[in-house]
Amino acid sequence: MSWTWEYAFGAEEAARTAPRSFLAGVEEKAAELVRAAEALYVHGRSHEGVDPKGGNLPVPGGMFTYQIVVRSEHVYIVQITYLGF
Repeated sequence: MSWTWEYAFGAEEAARTAPRSFLAGVEEKAAELVRAAEALYVHGRSHEGVDPKGGNLPVPGGMFTYQIVVRSEHVYIVQITYLGF
């Protein structure tokens, strides 16, 4: 299996300035998303349907928005929002 996650678009730039503890929460949830997608889409590269709708997940200190692209076996973190609580 080659499922993975990565920051995309402006999320990578935002991650450079976010606190490490917040990013650890984002990375933990992203890894959970990867494991779930890997289990649900076992044959991801041969997937012919529409990609699932992305979503928002809360993490301590803020939230992030993600998108799953099944054929490339990737979870993309497209936005992170650090609120500082």
